[in-house]
Amino acid sequence: MLSRQTSQRIAFIVISLSALIVVAPILFIVGYIVVQGVGAISWEFLTGFPYNGMKSGGVWPAIVGTLWLTLGTAVVAVPVGVGAAIYLSEYAGDNQLTRAIRIAIINLAGIPSVVYGLFGLGLFVIFLNFGTSILAGSLTLGIMTLPVIISTAEEALRAVPQSFRLVSVSLGGTRWETIRRVVLPQALPGIITGIILGLERAAGETAPILFTVAAFFLPRLPHSIFDQTMALPYHLFVISTQVPGMPVRIQYGTALVLMFFVLSMNVLATLIRRHYRRQRVW
Repeated sequence: MLSRQTSQRIAFIVISLSALIVVAPILFIVGYIVVQGVGAISWEFLTGFPYNGMKSGGVWPAIVGTLWLTLGTAVVAVPVGVGAAIYLSEYAGDNQLTRAIRIAIINLAGIPSVVYGLFGLGLFVIFLNFGTSILAGSLTLGIMTLPVIISTAEEALRAVPQSFRLVSVSLGGTRWETIRRVVLPQALPGIITGIILGLERAAGETAPILFTVAAFFLPRLPHSIFDQTMALPYHLFVISTQVPGMPVRIQYGTALVLMFFVLSMNVLATLIRRHYRRQRVW
């Protein structure tokens, strides 16, 4: 029989190897994209418009379009998602209806993004007559993002100790005052994590915007939420599959910009979480 020290060493080795197996491919992929794409990064590439069949120029319209869609997704999904999480965590009882709602949310999180794209095409583009626009794309991405935000926000709210609520109510606070002044500030780091995870998924999706908002090429920036726009994920798909003779460095340069965009959201979320975790009292 193995001693406790030997078992501990074996477990440590197995866990370390598992972590290495997960991390090493990610580092390799990131490093490869950086090496292949850094040569394309320049001020002209980041701020210019594509030309010459998109084989030259920059990705500025795609960057602006991705920012518009991410902001629109946040406006649509964050208030509804956090509000639904508050209801499920703080107001709804443990009954068949709420259990069915939670199961539906979990199932919605597993639906392929192309299905959301077809749904957005049918509802927002055709039925509501929004056309292929930033509004239709943001609404579609917002619906797709909702399950992630609701699930993570609800778990963050449930993680706040029940004693906090009891103390607030015993001091004369109403349920809403307790939620607003006690529960939400303590759950904010977890809620922010869920929001960023959802927005990151939205920023990197291609299928939903393919049906609802993305344009193959636009020589101008969008002027309103009813305009079409280019977006980094779809632009990367187009120049990688639809444009013959596209320089590889431009493809990887676009991928590097998209990756930097997503990683920047992660860094921002980490800084915000760290700030609010320092203010926790538990």
